[in-house]
Amino acid sequence: MPPMSLSSTPSANRTHIGFFGKRNTGKSSLVNAVTGQNVAIVSDIKGTTTDPVLRPMELLPFGPVVMIDTAGIDDEGELGTLRVKRTYRVLNKTDIAVLVVDATEGMTAYDRAMIDRFRDKGIPYIVAYNKADLARPGSQAGSLPSGPDEIWVSAKTGMNIDALKELIARRARRDTPPRPIVSDLVSLLDLVVLVVPVDEGSPKGRLILPQQQTIRDLLEAGAVSVVVKDTELAGALSSLGRKPRLVITDSRVFSHVSAVLAEDVYLTSFSILFARHKGYLDRLADGAFMLDRLSEGDTVLIAEGCTHHRQCNDIGTVKLPAWIKAYTAKKTRGNLSFEFASGGDFPEDLSRYSLIVHCGGCMLTEREVRYRQACAKDHGVPITNYGMAIAHMNGILERSLEVFRESRSG
Repeated sequence: MPPMSLSSTPSANRTHIGFFGKRNTGKSSLVNAVTGQNVAIVSDIKGTTTDPVLRPMELLPFGPVVMIDTAGIDDEGELGTLRVKRTYRVLNKTDIAVLVVDATEGMTAYDRAMIDRFRDKGIPYIVAYNKADLARPGSQAGSLPSGPDEIWVSAKTGMNIDALKELIARRARRDTPPRPIVSDLVSLLDLVVLVVPVDEGSPKGRLILPQQQTIRDLLEAGAVSVVVKDTELAGALSSLGRKPRLVITDSRVFSHVSAVLAEDVYLTSFSILFARHKGYLDRLADGAFMLDRLSEGDTVLIAEGCTHHRQCNDIGTVKLPAWIKAYTAKKTRGNLSFEFASGGDFPEDLSRYSLIVHCGGCMLTEREVRYRQACAKDHGVPITNYGMAIAHMNGILERSLEVFRESRSG
């Protein structure tokens, strides 16, 4: 078997390192120097970088990361203002920030304002004084202090590039290990059945990321995984010879799987597992009950963390709105509005929404999930996810959470 490629590590599981600073400070050159590749276009013309550029790489000795090059925070004009706005949005997914300062100019008001943003968002940061080869000794820039998180570098000569990478790796190390997906809910040789529908809404020739990651986590635990389509579930259960410890299903077929499964078998969904994995199980469960309080004329935001080709029976834009309308029909008379967001386009103003129904968030970093949760909380808008909402509408939300309660009590 060939070795696992670097690209096999999902972006959401990588530490995101953002490079920020004014135009023409050498951000793109520094990104290229750190990655050892021509990731970003470099030029002496201000404003060459117009959109964030993301590049996955292996940062030794830390591990897999994503390097992000951004537009200058001092960009001007109507388009410049939009570019700066996109740069600020990158902060929502940034785990470590590198502020690139022109060493010949020194710290400016723009740089200090950016540091304030890092601090407001709780983002660890490093100040890299680039173009150190051009700074004159004794000048204001040449006498800048060098604290534990400040470093003099030169993308042109390679000065201190390795030291910068080591500094980034030190800041990027997590104090606590990532939360498990499912491995702490099972024991060695426990039987776990994963229900994966194969229909027009399924990707061709592959499993989706939450399914892949869940199987991998079960392997780590030494559990026995059986993957089956919903249409073959009943037959598979009767042929297994023993009762499964847990059944994990795609949310689309929650109701069918619950009806097939014996009451004494734990049941949950991939998206509910990921709600816990991202740290928001209880809050998203509470948000599902807002479905009972929706009123005529309310607007629901359905948000996804990834972008994909919409199928004719897409769960986010077709199935969920139909299910929610049917569930709330007595109170809303079918008069509900739905808006949709995907990828990085999460609305800044959430005040017009009565409820947010989010996907499992497998493609989002934990920091970006926290940002979206915080935005909902700041606007007083309940938030749940696909699995929680579907389970609640089918009267099985309590059942889908039992395995977590049993784990806590144990």
